[in-house]
Amino acid sequence: MKQIVKKYWWQILLVFILLAASYLRLHQIRNYMTFLGDEGRDVLIVRRMIVDHKFTLLGPTASVGGFFLGPIYYYFMLPFLWFWKLDPVGPAIMVALFGIATVFLVFKMGKDLFGIRTGLLAASLYAFSPLVIAYSQSSWNPNVVPFFSLLLISKLWDVTSSKRVRDAFWVGIILGIGIQLHYLFLFLFICVGAWYILHIRRLSILSVVGLTFLGFIVGASPFIAFEFRHGLANTRSIIQFVLAGKDTGFSASSYFSTIGDVLFRLFGRLIFRTPTSDIWSNYPVWYITSLIVLTKISLYVSLVYVAFGAVRKKSFLLLAVWFGVTVLLFGFYKKAIYDYYFGILFPLPFLLVSVVFTKLASVRRGSWIVGTLFVGLLYFNWLGRPFVYQPNNQVDQVALIARTVLDKTDGKPFNFALITGGNSDHAYRYFFEIWGRPPGVIENAQVDPIRKTV
Repeated sequence: MKQIVKKYWWQILLVFILLAASYLRLHQIRNYMTFLGDEGRDVLIVRRMIVDHKFTLLGPTASVGGFFLGPIYYYFMLPFLWFWKLDPVGPAIMVALFGIATVFLVFKMGKDLFGIRTGLLAASLYAFSPLVIAYSQSSWNPNVVPFFSLLLISKLWDVTSSKRVRDAFWVGIILGIGIQLHYLFLFLFICVGAWYILHIRRLSILSVVGLTFLGFIVGASPFIAFEFRHGLANTRSIIQFVLAGKDTGFSASSYFSTIGDVLFRLFGRLIFRTPTSDIWSNYPVWYITSLIVLTKISLYVSLVYVAFGAVRKKSFLLLAVWFGVTVLLFGFYKKAIYDYYFGILFPLPFLLVSVVFTKLASVRRGSWIVGTLFVGLLYFNWLGRPFVYQPNNQVDQVALIARTVLDKTDGKPFNFALITGGNSDHAYRYFFEIWGRPPGVIENAQVDPIRKTV
């Protein structure tokens, strides 16, 4: 037994990490998953694909910019909603599985770049992060972005470290998928370009760029098909949003403050579960001060370490490009930056902190310091796991309200709408549809002048 443990120690630890990640993401997922307007819209569309065979080349709307994303997320959802017999928990479980796979990818990336110990440290910290867990428990297109962003960086590493030019095709496929999940995946296009330019002398650049472009065409093919059928309507909107929209652009007064805020939140929210600044007054001063100090120390040490390392080692350079390009691009964004926007960077702080931990552990008595910090951080984040709080039970609440509405209609035709500025009625309509009692559609006065549809 001792020989087995000694020989396979890191594989055993990795299995325990993945089991812990699975528990934290799947435990009572139905009770804690979000199920509001966006989630209802998605399952409505996928349900119509399954039941009515109404397939689509158009995805969900972007939160800004007035354009649509590609439909790839709906096709990810489809087998899970079908297998769970149209229960909305199916796609949420899909996202949790993507989250567990991301934990494994974090380990693999840490191992490939810096060694087994760094990979295990990073995977453990990522597995236990409450914010990461929260975004792994609900079906929503941005929630699978961390998996594809890290897979992209992994393939970029393979292209240049192993000189496997064919992996450039997979880089393109991932870019094509990612741009259909969230428009901020555009930032990673710049990262790919920067990485190729830095290695232009070592690569067959025409082959690499050609394969990347071909992969992108394949990965984004559903969206591209829609665009050519409709005169590139969304492409024009995206270009307008990036180049001439009011939501993007350089402003000296806000650029550096935005970058500072992004850097702080990237480490504070993900690693130390630092509360958002608007609720700091709800906590003791010593608690918030401690979190701010720990966040800034980890941030500054990681920045310095990766900056010096980038001069000497390609592994550090890759993280520096991913980190630097993406954070600097965030500075051009003028609207509110929500936590889920960091999905393209979610794994990065954990890799950086783990690299620092590994280096510190190599000095005299450093392993004791690292062990104490690491165990303390895991325990602190374990205390913040989402399911220690009262569940929202949103799926069952929505179903109960929808059933109550149907009971009051006495089997007669009815209209349905919400009076709210912050939600939509899609979640309720989903249950009406799967129960075979969809509400009537109110037509405009030109189509229905005597208002029969009301």
